[in-house]
Amino acid sequence: MRASIRKTVFAGIAGLSLAGTVAGCAPSASTDTAETPAPAASSAAAAAPSAASSAAPGGAATTTYKDGTYSADGNYNSPNGQEVVGVELTLAADVVTAVNITQHPSNPNTKKYQGEFADGIAAQVVGKNVDEIKVSKVAGSSLTSGGFNSAVDTIKSEAS
Repeated sequence: MRASIRKTVFAGIAGLSLAGTVAGCAPSASTDTAETPAPAASSAAAAAPSAASSAAPGGAATTTYKDGTYSADGNYNSPNGQEVVGVELTLAADVVTAVNITQHPSNPNTKKYQGEFADGIAAQVVGKNVDEIKVSKVAGSSLTSGGFNSAVDTIKSEAS
């Protein structure tokens, strides 16, 4: 099924390319090459998040946080009372390159939700700028997010 879809997509793209040339959309011989726009980047490259931080004047990348691995505990309230979740983030150029969760469950219910959170958090934060991270619900766990966000704030302070 996938091969059939790919063939259809590629055939459609090839057809559009050919239609543009036939319809007179190709540059004429008198077109100055300096005026011809550069080819567009592929959609996969354009959609990929940038690992670099904002550029300072002169093109140099600036970072807000020191590269390294940082750990902090975050507290949050659950129906069972005060809970703690451990967070370890690795930062490079302000981008999260790795995350590890240390579970500190006080009961079986907390263990379940912290485990689900630990299993799903990497997909939410790895590859993103640490300043853009503010999770609300991960893999069915919404309360653990409060502790995670608190720990991230502490880590940002330490890494500044």
